[in-house]
Amino acid sequence: MLINFFFALKNAKIPVSITELLHLLEVLKANLVYADVDKFYYLSRMALVKDERHFDKFDRAFGTYFKGLEDLSSMIASMLPDEFLRREFEKNLTPEELEKIKSLGGLEKMIEEFKRQIEEAARSQEKQGEGKDKDKEGKGENGRGREGRERKGKKRRGQRTWDKRDYKSYDDNVELGTRGMKISLRRLRKLARTGAEDEFDINTTIDKTAKNGGLLDIVMRPERRNTVKVLLFLDYGGSMDAHVKVCEELFSAARSEFKHLETYYFHNFIYDGVWKQHNRRMNERMDTFDLLHKYAHDYRVIIVGDAAMAPYEITHAGGSVEHWNEEAGAIWLQRLMDTFDKLIWINPTPLDTWEYSSSVALTKKLVDEQMYPLTIRGIEDGMNFLSK
Repeated sequence: MLINFFFALKNAKIPVSITELLHLLEVLKANLVYADVDKFYYLSRMALVKDERHFDKFDRAFGTYFKGLEDLSSMIASMLPDEFLRREFEKNLTPEELEKIKSLGGLEKMIEEFKRQIEEAARSQEKQGEGKDKDKEGKGENGRGREGRERKGKKRRGQRTWDKRDYKSYDDNVELGTRGMKISLRRLRKLARTGAEDEFDINTTIDKTAKNGGLLDIVMRPERRNTVKVLLFLDYGGSMDAHVKVCEELFSAARSEFKHLETYYFHNFIYDGVWKQHNRRMNERMDTFDLLHKYAHDYRVIIVGDAAMAPYEITHAGGSVEHWNEEAGAIWLQRLMDTFDKLIWINPTPLDTWEYSSSVALTKKLVDEQMYPLTIRGIEDGMNFLSK
């Protein structure tokens, strides 16, 4: 059974391994879960799924494989041979009970008679219920009539856990909200304890208190912070208007994840000037040349833009649509590549459209192929590159 379930998860593109399947079998042998499909769902998800972005795929695969199953006892019973069940049942009977079963015509006859009695009792109960409903003239449970009975029935049946699809957002290739982006950005981390000692160190406090013979010795320590420094360049205006929402979410996620974050705006491509506030771009520009000397080489550079423009805007002087640039954008991008240790370009347009744009292909080549789509998988891959 679990072998086929394992292959069902593989077919759903969930990265499960034989080692994880063996761990699940070991837990089941310990009888932590028995004849309860909900508990088996949580246990198998915990053992087999390593990343929460695959939870929705797991729910769909689980629901398809165990479709119509309310508990595991019926499945287990269906897997056991009838002869085995008969022997196990007869082991618990006394000689007198075995003789009585034979007098009734054998075990099969007794089971058929038992089923017949159950069906008759169910029909009788159903008729009694219909009579009560007529007497109530639509007043139903709690004075709500038929609607009350329907609600009560729905509440009693409930919804299976894997049908709720709580984790639908966590897909590799879907543009997601701030939470999903935060999870992906956390791959770019270098944690260190710096600054004021304002965090309670419980383990060291316990050790020192024990060594002092029970005399309390409170120890504080600096909070662990992400020490990675990031330069974020955001394309603004023009064709980027269609991507404002997702770029805002990425910006919000980056601000919460990186303590050392510097943000600048540009339009279409980075030339000789960038700016902190887009509405003041004409008056408060910062020379890109000064920026190259202001920040240390260990800053990680993230450029966000769709790279949708005429190729000459990248390759020629005067290519900017806002001002006359004496040097081509390609030259300025190369200077960024030469100055900082790591640089990536994140593109909010779908990956399968890049091949149709010559400017995207040119930009991707200029950043040494380090262009990633603005999806969860794309951000994760970009952060993995920056963290090397």
